Amino acid sequence: MYIVILAGGSGTRFWPLSRAARPKQLISITGDRSMLQRTVERVLPLKPQRILIITNHLQADETGRQMVGFDSVPIEVIAEPAARNTAPAIGLAAARIAALDPSGIMVVLPADHFIKNEKKLRDTLVFAGQAAQNRFLVTLGILPSRPETGYGYIEAALDAHYDGNAQACEQGPFPVERFVEKPPLTEAVRYLEEGNFFWNSGMFIWRADTILEEMAMFMPALHGKLQQLMSTAAGWEQAIPREQIAALYQDIENVSIDYGVMEKSSRVQMVPVEMGWSDVGSWSALPEVVEPDRDGTVCINAAGHVAVDSTGCLIYADGRMVATVGVHNVVIVSTPDAILVCDRERCQDVKKVVEQLGAGGMTSYL
Repeated sequence: MYIVILAGGSGTRFWPLSRAARPKQLISITGDRSMLQRTVERVLPLKPQRILIITNHLQADETGRQMVGFDSVPIEVIAEPAARNTAPAIGLAAARIAALDPSGIMVVLPADHFIKNEKKLRDTLVFAGQAAQNRFLVTLGILPSRPETGYGYIEAALDAHYDGNAQACEQGPFPVERFVEKPPLTEAVRYLEEGNFFWNSGMFIWRADTILEEMAMFMPALHGKLQQLMSTAAGWEQAIPREQIAALYQDIENVSIDYGVMEKSSRVQMVPVEMGWSDVGSWSALPEVVEPDRDGTVCINAAGHVAVDSTGCLIYADGRMVATVGVHNVVIVSTPDAILVCDRERCQDVKKVVEQLGAGGMTSYL
């Protein structure tokens, strides 16, 4: 088994803590290990043959630094010269693995997710790997707990044996009917009621040669470039030359693996799982990661918090004492050079702050 970790995101919704050179996956939201480090730690008990981390060239040095000390398995950091979404990143990792172990099982994981029950994830990945050996493209579907409009959904063709309990990882895999983009609330409510819709986790399990076969069918231009890269591959000890990666990315299409392959392939199957998962997409996700106090407030990395008639606040204080008076459902984030104050319902719009900073030439804050 090979673990591929996608770690090239920008994490703009976690500004001002997240910056271009240190995005969400390279920082600690909760004050301990970074999200990338926690992702690596949770897969080590699987004893993978190798871990490949695909990241942005701006983040490669910090990514490598954070991997120091993980000595039980070879870890390879591969830097993309430009952001081109998930399909090229996954294709690059698949080509690297397939050149040396074509039938090797690839587990693709985002670097910035939170998982409460890590053993359940590992058990489910092993179970899904059995279907992947049979040349299926397997994805993990998260049992939804609410009508969430911020996630994509997977509609699965469940059979009579599915008991609706995704606590067990011995159910499925089930054929995927379709992928659905972030739905309006009325649709999300209906999905929850129907019971055969699951949150799209962005986690995948397949053989390296299988995903490349599907790329050859649905993304032939990308596949052709990957074939060129594979033809010059040597052993694991020799890294992919930077000039070859640069040539691959020179005019490559910017497309997600969902749109490029998964929505079109007839080989896609889903394994349902419930493991305390969150994609930690914005500051509003903090209560999924840290238990709120009795007033519904989460306060992280603070010298202390004094609340006077204040409830439901999300606070990251950079070691400072924080006092709130008569405020409710407010996000407060303090870093050495910036402060964010945001309505809790508007956390998704923090990315607009980053856009305005860039447009205004205030790049020192990015």
